[in-house]
Formats: sequence, C-alpha cells, structure tokens
Amino acid sequence: MGIVLKQSFRNTIITFIGFAFGAVNTLFLYTNILRPSYYGLVTFILATGAILMPLFAFGAHNTLVKFYSAQDEGTKNSFLTLVVLSPLLILIPAAGLTWVFYDSIAAFLSRKNGIVVDYVWYFFLVGFAMAYFEVFYAWSKVHLKSVFGNFMKEVFGRVCISILLVLLYLQMISLPLFLKGIVAVYLLRTAIMKVYAYRLRRLKLDFDFPKSYKVILQYGMLMVLGGSVALILIEIDKFMINQYIAIDYVAYYGVAVYIATVISVPNRAMNQITYPMTAEYLNQDNHFELEHLYKKTALTSFIASGLLFILIITNIEALYLMIPEAYRNGFVIVFMIGMAKVFDAFLGNINAILYYSRFYRTVLVFGIFLALFTILLNLWLIPLFGIEGAALASFSSIFIFNLIKMIFVKLKFGIVPYTNSTFKVFVLLVLLGVLFGQITFHFHPILNIVLKTILIVVPYFGLLYRFQVSEDLSDLIKKLLKF
Repeated sequence: MGIVLKQSFRNTIITFIGFAFGAVNTLFLYTNILRPSYYGLVTFILATGAILMPLFAFGAHNTLVKFYSAQDEGTKNSFLTLVVLSPLLILIPAAGLTWVFYDSIAAFLSRKNGIVVDYVWYFFLVGFAMAYFEVFYAWSKVHLKSVFGNFMKEVFGRVCISILLVLLYLQMISLPLFLKGIVAVYLLRTAIMKVYAYRLRRLKLDFDFPKSYKVILQYGMLMVLGGSVALILIEIDKFMINQYIAIDYVAYYGVAVYIATVISVPNRAMNQITYPMTAEYLNQDNHFELEHLYKKTALTSFIASGLLFILIITNIEALYLMIPEAYRNGFVIVFMIGMAKVFDAFLGNINAILYYSRFYRTVLVFGIFLALFTILLNLWLIPLFGIEGAALASFSSIFIFNLIKMIFVKLKFGIVPYTNSTFKVFVLLVLLGVLFGQITFHFHPILNIVLKTILIVVPYFGLLYRFQVSEDLSDLIKKLLKF
C-alpha cells in the first residue's frame, strides 16, 4: 500500500486544489458573470460531452489498463497502436453522421431551449477531447504515474476556465469566444496529456496486432456500454433537465451537484493508482492482495468521504448565504447526491474488480438495465418534481446499482468491503452529524464554516487515531505530527 498511499495522498491534494478552483468557478464566477441560461448551456455542453466520452473512447482507456500488464515487450507496441487507433472506429462515423444529420440533432436538443441549437459541434469536440484524454491518462496510469494526469484532469482545465471567466468579466473576450475557449481548453488538455504519455513510453506504430486483438476489441466494445452506463448514472440528469424545463435549472442543479461531488474527491484520487494495481492482481489471480486492497481502499475512502459529507451538510446553510439567491434551494439535491457519493466511496475499488475480471459481461448487463431504469425514472420524476426529481432518480439508480455490485462481488469473490472499523467510522459520523447539525453560529458565513469544520475535524481524526481504526491513517497522522 506504500505507493498507493503516497500517490493517493498527492492525488488527493491535487484534486482538492482542482475542486477549490472549481468551487470558485461554480459558486462565484459562473453565478455572477454568466446569466443562468448561459451557465446552464455550459453545464449542458460539458455533461453531453461526458456522456459521449465512453462511446468515442471505444473503451480504449479501460482496455489499456486491463491488458497492458499481460503484454510482453514484443507485443506492447502493437497493443498500444491498437488501443490508440480503436476510438477512430467510432469517431469517424460519428463525425460523418453529425455532419449529415446536424439539423435534426440540433432540433431535437433545442426543442425546449432554443439557445442550444448552435452548439452541436461543441458537444462532439468536447466528447472527442475527453475520450482521448482518458486514453492517454490510462497510458500514464499503467506506468504507475498518475499524479501529472490527475493534475491535468482536476486542476488545469478549471484554472483555464477561471482565466476565461475573468477575461469575460473584464470584457476582454466576448461570450461566443468564451464558449469556444472552453472547447479549446479541453482540446489543449488532451494534447498536453498525449505529450506526457509519449514521454513515458513513445508510441512506435506496429500494425502487426496481438493475436488476441479480437478479444481486446470485444472488451473495448463492451466497455463502451460499461462507461456509458456509469456516465448515464452520473450525467444523464443534466441532459434530461434540458429536455423538460428551462435551461436555467440545469445551472441551479449543476451548482448543487458540484457541492455534493466534492465528497468523491478522495475516492477519485485513490482510484487513479488502485485501478491498474487491481487489474494486475486479477491477471495474477492474487486473491489475497485483491481482498486486502479492496478493504483498504473502502475503509480509507469511507473515512475521507464520510467526513466531507458531514462537513457539507452541517455547513450548507452558511455556504448558500455566499452565492446568489437563485441558486440556494438545493439542500435536498446536495443531500441525496452526497449520500450516493458516500456509498460509492464505501465500495472502494469495486468498479476495477468488476470491469477487469472475467465477470465484466454480467455486470454490464446489470448496468444496462439500471441505465434504462435511470432514464425512465428521470422521464417520470423530472416533470413531477423538477430538479429534485432528477436528484431522486440519480440517487435511487446509483444506490441500487452499487448494492447489486457489492452483492455480486461477495458471491463471486467471497469478499466484502467492510470491516469492524467501518462500523466504528459510521457511528462516529452519525454522532458528529447529529450533534453539529443542531448547532448554529451567528457569525459571518466563512467564519461559521471554518469554526464548525475545526470542531468536527479535530475530534474526528483524534478519535480515529486514538482507537487505531485505520493503520494507513494512523501512520499518516504520525508522519504529519513528526513533520
């Protein structure tokens, strides 16, 4: 766990920095510089690009992580060539179809909000950039070099968008140029990631593909479904809100979801390094290390994400006082999406175990049904309850899908993510949430947040350290205390 803890700690710091810039953008710059309709448009463009990403990537990033460690030196170049070129099997036809049916696609996407009509190619380009970024990011992760890629993913884009927003506020760029700039940022990020990946191992084109290329491509095609399922569960709500109510509500919903998404930072950071390790343990049939990694990642992620959930829920009123009033009615959304993110964290590296094992086909079948269920729930609940209905649909789908995955791993691998320490952490989180949820300070909102955060964090980590709930956490606290 040394390399996991070391890189996970660095990734967590980087991801928090990225989320800090994202928070400034989401809560203050976007909300005060753009009208809600244009903020909703930006959110819709990025959400649609994210939905297209797994389709455009053709599962290449997952394929790279799963099969790279099984290649010998003689087949690595041909394997990497196959991985890099395989997304073109989707991208080229998709570009042609977009060109031919542009008017029909634009009419469908803008039937409720006409503002969307001129931005179809923006969706395509953002999806393309996100897809190849993930391929080159996976390239670095299989070499156990995840920190730079995490910086590019979490920090670089948000800093660039902060700069664009400031330039727009100073009237140094126009609104159309700002929207083009967002697309350019995603394309530039991908180009930089490609250069870094090739510095780790330069691509030497070799079209004598591995003998198992059919298996590799088949896995990639199935991962299109797997990635699409994951993104549908996360992003489809923003897409479907645009189809039923004013696009302004996409912006309101996006702010609340962003606040809740902070909870997933530790889990996301840890996954950057644990995913390739999980694939390697599965390829080696190392059941002992696999179970050890599963429990460790689950406990560490739950400790960190559970704390963030309590901090957000107990400070949400003070936080909302600092943003425009139109964006403040999102407590229910933050709570439901936050609970879903905590459950994600509680399961540690379970997605890697499932997607890189021989059972990935079965899991994909479950996922497809859950994705359809999510869409149907949104079709039903958004017209009834608006953006709160979208949150309820997302929470229900994610909860059910995660429960199915946990039961499936228990049945097939005989392992579970929880230990006695997990229940100790849960009890402590509930006690702190109940206690500080009742306490209100009447100071400035920032002072309220700082004070309540200190009062929660200090006893939380103090009690975890006192009772040695997590060996990794205790070691980290010891090192910090010595420092």
